[in-house]
Amino acid sequence: MKKFLDWFISLFVYRYEITVSFNNEYGDGDDRVYMSKKIIVQKENHLKFRDLDNKTIEYRSAGGLNYIIELL
Repeated sequence: MKKFLDWFISLFVYRYEITVSFNNEYGDGDDRVYMSKKIIVQKENHLKFRDLDNKTIEYRSAGGLNYIIELL
């Protein structure tokens, strides 16, 4: 019964894969990939989200951020 309930709830809950790069090139060594369940702030210079462990992660930059958000 619990598996069915978890499956049913998962139909209405979105998950995001967020890739944050600290330079303009994706795929090199400085990229970080997060799995997120909620995006709190998404602006050009500010990104704040909550990961799957309910930990709040925040990135700010005066020159702009490089990130990709994919809906899973």
